[in-house]
Amino acid sequence: MIQIAVFSDVHGNLPALDAVLNDIEQRGIRQKFCLGDLVDFAPWGNEVIEKIKSLNIPCLLGNHDERIAFDLPVFPLSKHSEEETEARFIAIDHSKKYITEENKNFLAELPFHLKLNYKIGNKHWNIQLLHSGLESNDTYLYESENDAVFMNMLEDSKADLIVMGHTHLSFKKQFENRKWAVNCGSVGRSKEENRLASYLILRLDEEQIFPEIIQIAYPLEETVRGIEESNIPDYYSAFLKNEKVSLL
Repeated sequence: MIQIAVFSDVHGNLPALDAVLNDIEQRGIRQKFCLGDLVDFAPWGNEVIEKIKSLNIPCLLGNHDERIAFDLPVFPLSKHSEEETEARFIAIDHSKKYITEENKNFLAELPFHLKLNYKIGNKHWNIQLLHSGLESNDTYLYESENDAVFMNMLEDSKADLIVMGHTHLSFKKQFENRKWAVNCGSVGRSKEENRLASYLILRLDEEQIFPEIIQIAYPLEETVRGIEESNIPDYYSAFLKNEKVSLL
């Protein structure tokens, strides 16, 4: 059996990333992949990038990575409140100033997609890794999405399983043809009620793919303190604690 760990959306949260990487190591899983969004919303963007680089973990280009790497403009999103919109502009501007040129160049060279093929016995498994969509790294696909959307993605990518991140909400969907669509959730900025760091373990044998969502605790107060001692708005520390905060 082959084991693979896939994680996404670290968003500068080094304590959460360390906890996930330690959990993966303790499980004896050697193959690791990241689906992007290394930066923004917590103060360790450079440190997260350096960790990914030092461990040679293959990583995709997330929408936040792209924005920082190429200094793209930030536009308000209709789904965000006025409070979150203001906090988002400040946090992203912080990353644009704080991330080093060397690390921006690293982000700029990240691949958009990654296709994996594993052979076990006579079986080839094709696994499509992407940040959010096949055409865009800023597509929001939730568990409630019509099955046909995922089936079309599986067909277009000629994959047995697609793994994505971006929404910060994990899910697993299996279809009648035994193919899968999986969201591995977020390491550093989970939008799930428990706010735990989330990642995916894939186990492959000759007959089946077994996806398992893993959710673990990490030193949340360390992240909260890091945000509050930085120029990143306290909105993001309150978010991690499931609290509301006013920017006024």
